[in-house]
Parts: sequence; C-alpha cells; structure tokens
Amino acid sequence: MSLDAILPVAAVLAVFVALLLALRFMKAKGMGFTPRVFTALGLGIALGIGIQLTLGRGSDAASTALDWMSIVGQGYIALLKMLVMPLVFVAIVGAFTRTKVTENLGRISAVVLAVLLGTVAVAALTGWAAVAFSGLAGASFTDAGAGASADSLQALQTEQQQVADLSLPQMILSFVPVNVFADLAGSRATSTIAVVIFAAITGIAYLKLRARGDDGDGAGSESPTSDDADDAAASAGRQAAFFKQLIDSLYGIVMRIVSMVLALTPYGVLALIAHVMATSDYAAILDLGKFVAVSYAALLFMLLVHCLILLANRVSPLTYLKKAFPVLSFAFVARSSAGAVPLNIETQTRALGVGEATANFSASFGMSIGQNGCAGIYPAMLATIIAPTVGIDVFSPTFVAGLVAVVVISSFGVAGVGGGATFASLIVLGTMGLPIEIVGLLASVEPLIDMGRTALNVSDSMVAGVTASNAVGDLDRAVLRDPNARVSGEEPAGV
Repeated sequence: MSLDAILPVAAVLAVFVALLLALRFMKAKGMGFTPRVFTALGLGIALGIGIQLTLGRGSDAASTALDWMSIVGQGYIALLKMLVMPLVFVAIVGAFTRTKVTENLGRISAVVLAVLLGTVAVAALTGWAAVAFSGLAGASFTDAGAGASADSLQALQTEQQQVADLSLPQMILSFVPVNVFADLAGSRATSTIAVVIFAAITGIAYLKLRARGDDGDGAGSESPTSDDADDAAASAGRQAAFFKQLIDSLYGIVMRIVSMVLALTPYGVLALIAHVMATSDYAAILDLGKFVAVSYAALLFMLLVHCLILLANRVSPLTYLKKAFPVLSFAFVARSSAGAVPLNIETQTRALGVGEATANFSASFGMSIGQNGCAGIYPAMLATIIAPTVGIDVFSPTFVAGLVAVVVISSFGVAGVGGGATFASLIVLGTMGLPIEIVGLLASVEPLIDMGRTALNVSDSMVAGVTASNAVGDLDRAVLRDPNARVSGEEPAGV
C-alpha cells in the first residue's frame, strides 16, 4: 500500500482510538452504562459516515481501516459467542440443582414456548398485512436488485436444495444432541437447542441421583441388604452434593467472565455501528426505500405487541424499554441473537427481575425458536410479495393460513446469527413453491433490515422470560421497579 493510501487509514484509526479513549474516560468519570452505549452509537454513526464520505464505500483504504477496527467489533462478538454454550449449559443444569426452581421448570418451558410461537404467528400475520395493504404485493425489484450476481443466486438455490432435503421429522431429529461436544462447539444451527436438551437430561439425572440419596435418610432396617442400600444411598447423596457444588462454582466463574466481557459493550458497539454505516449502500436503500420503510413499520408494530404482552403482565413498557436498551441496541448493531444471549440473561435477571432459570430458558430457546423478526415478519413479507407473480391471491384465506402455519413450523432451529432470516425465507418460499430470486434481489438492503429484526428477536425472548417468570410467581417486581437495577457493565458484588 502506498504512502498516500496509508495516511488516510492511519488518520481513521487514530480517530477511532481517540473515540475509544473518550469512552474509557467517560467510564472513569463514573458515567452510567446506558449513556455510554448511547454515546457509542452516536459516535459510531458519525465515524462510519465519515469513513464512507472521505475514503469511499468499498475502497481499499476503507476496507483496511475497517479490517483493523473489526478487532474491537468482531472480537467483542466473538467473546460473547464464546460464552453462549457454557452459559446455557451451566445455567440450565443449575436450575435443576435449585429445588425451589425445579418445581416450576415444566411450566416455565411451556409458557416460554407458548409466547415464542404465539408471537411468531402474529409476526407472520403482520408481515403479510404490511405487504398486502401497502401495495408491495407483486412489486418488482429487478432494477434495484440488478447487482445480485448469478453466483449469489446459484448459492441461494444450493442452500434451498439443502433445506428442501430436510423434512419436518428430520428437522426435529436435528435437535437431538448426537455429539454433545460438537454441539457445545456450536457446529450446527440447532446446537443451542441440543445443548438445552442435554443440559435438561443432565439436570433430570441429578434429580434422580439426589432422590436416591434422600431415600436412604430415613432407613431404619438393620439387615445386611439394608446396610448396602444405605451405603449406596449415602454415596448417591454425596455425589449429588458434589455435583451441585461443582455446577454452582462453574456458574459463578462463567458469570464473572460474562461481567468482564459486558464491560466492553460500548467499545464493541462503537466499532460495529461504524462498520455498518461505512459499508451501507445508501443508493440501494433509497431505491428500495418503500420496502425498508414497510419492514420497519411491521417491526415497530410487533414491538407494540410485545408492549401489550408486558402490560398484560402488569409490567410498564416504558420501564422495560429503558432497562432493555443496552441489549436491544447491541442486537441492533451486531445482528446476532446468539451474541446477545449473555447480555440478554444479565438484563432479565439484574434489571427486569426475572428468575435465573426462566431467563436462561427464554434466552436459549429464543435464540433459535420463534424469532419474530427473522423467522416471522421477513419470510412472510417475501412470500406475500412474490405470490401474485405466480398467480396466487394473497387475500385468500387458504394462502394466509398456510403462510402462518409454515412460518411457525419453520421458526424452529433458525440460527441466531446474521443470515438466519435468509435460511428461514428459503424454507418458507420452498415449502410454498414460490421463487427464491427475491431473496437475492433484496440482498443490498437486507443487512439494514436485519438490524431491526435481530433487536425484535431479542425483545421477544425477554418478553417470553418476563411472562413465564410472572406465571410461576418468581418475577421480582422490586428489581423491576428499581431504576438503579440495570446492567451496569461492572462486575457484580456477588454471584
């Protein structure tokens, strides 16, 4: 790279480092976590726009600068993803080791799944209505999507074929943890659900072991066989106690790491939003402005639905939005439901008063099941847009009912990372026999819409957690009402 190219890159990186130091200074002066995240968002937007205006979108200098900046942004996401599987495993097993919580695990799971699947059905109807009543049904995006290459369309067709080869029974089987070590490494789209299932099986095994130890406590027979049974029961009791202590210790360590990583949130948000703004195709956004506007209108409507669910649980939506802002803003800029899991759980437990077991179940399930944005609104919108081009009446009750059913079923196992909406859309379009080319034609604005979709996905999982916690009576309303009870980015005094 020539000296003329190096100097602009160095200047951008110098500004980036200065902004990081400014955020660090704000923390040293005692500024709260949420204001620092707000500030990071604003600074990142300004920096990203400045990079695109001065260096040019897609230029070598811009790419080099953003590559160095990704050490902070993508490094932060990588650290969060590193925590997801260990946190999910130890937290859910820990739920079984707490006697008071285990009595409610079945009800917690049922309520969480009911909220996730119920809202994704509403999201599908919202996506359908947004297109059907806005005039987008049957719209052509050929000119705006002219940049979609033949290679990208071929890749979509290949991915759709892989999806088509996976039947519903096979999809259900994919949830089973055949190799738990591979699933702990996140090797599959359904790895999180598999880890949840394995953790639940482990927790049930613990309960059986503990019950065996408890059965021997009151034995009064003096026969030899009774002595052997007492010894076995005592051994089972010791093993159960040791396992509980081990899980508690692991959970404490993992949560300490979570607190350390979450303290980096403002810096990660700065780098991530700067990258988004520097790489966005504003011309394509203007060309597809109506689609983008309708998409965000649908997302905001679903957020209103979430607020209505909160009101039904006697929770103030305003309080919820204030306390959930850090995790929602992170999900918005990072486009990763999986990466948001640690911050999601922290927000539910420390800011919203949700029980630990409920928070872990809702965050884990919400990462791969019933995602309102990626698996609900977006696929429904694409299907409704393309349906008239193949002679389907989008106002037909048969089409609407079939669309909702397909969306709900396909919402299982959608990966909680960027690109999950594409996967869900291919399933829906393929199942309904609709062309997939529209997925490629809208690729230029898909990342922009994905930001809002991901935030909605995370909100849905937290609303499910609040609802389930309220249903089982472990929602701590004192924490919920406390304005100072929020994610602070600092390590807690105790775990």
